[in-house]
Amino acid sequence: MPEFFNSFSPIRWQDIADILIVSYIIYRAILLIRGTRAVQMLLGIFLITLIYYLSSKLELLTLHLLLRYLLSSLFFILIIVFQKDIRRALTQMGRTPFQKNEDMAVQEINEIITAVIYMARRRIGALIVIERDTGIRDYIETGFTLNAQLLNELLVAIFFPMSPMHDGAVVIQDGKIHSAGCLLPLSQNTGIKKRYGTRHRAALGLSEETDAVILVVSEETQEISIVRGGKITPLHDEEKLDTILKGLFVSEKTIPLWKKWFSRKK
Repeated sequence: MPEFFNSFSPIRWQDIADILIVSYIIYRAILLIRGTRAVQMLLGIFLITLIYYLSSKLELLTLHLLLRYLLSSLFFILIIVFQKDIRRALTQMGRTPFQKNEDMAVQEINEIITAVIYMARRRIGALIVIERDTGIRDYIETGFTLNAQLLNELLVAIFFPMSPMHDGAVVIQDGKIHSAGCLLPLSQNTGIKKRYGTRHRAALGLSEETDAVILVVSEETQEISIVRGGKITPLHDEEKLDTILKGLFVSEKTIPLWKKWFSRKK
């Protein structure tokens, strides 16, 4: 019995660190592909690998040969198939999971909230992108550069039905209205509910590639939705919209102590 335990080498701190790092990488990879088409694709690759193994055991020579050539190029196939997911992962590597963008002040958030609520009540469709850490220059360049002060009146004017820029998205960058009429990539997710239109699909498509926060106002249902991380969250409560946006973009130190105390009491 002692000989059995002596065959095991003592655990080093490097071994523990190695396990933790690999576990974290696997965990982040699962979070990255969860809810996307990548899950079904990985299941398909697993099924092909299983058939390849069985064809070898059952001596199905032609099938085994074909699958061997296919799997020999698996690395390049994965890069092509998962290029969007890989690009999204690389853009997020430079920031920590606890990092926040604190460029926006309370007043600027209030301007956005006021405009969104006003447009929802009057059935004015809107698509507002708030840039965070991942740059979205490719999409900004598809619109008209304004570089204007962030005012709720200006946001409403841009999305007014007769405005020439109301069909595209407004991009808010560094607390300013940087561009309007921007074109966003449409999501290819087949699981989107049919009640969501082009604006929601465009917002979802951008959120799948970047960490931007997108607000969508539906002119048909008067519903306000916040889109981020590949998920659409309908907001039926104005206070919830206020809480989420300020939690994402406003630094705790910029909020007065009496407001913090009052919000906790509520």
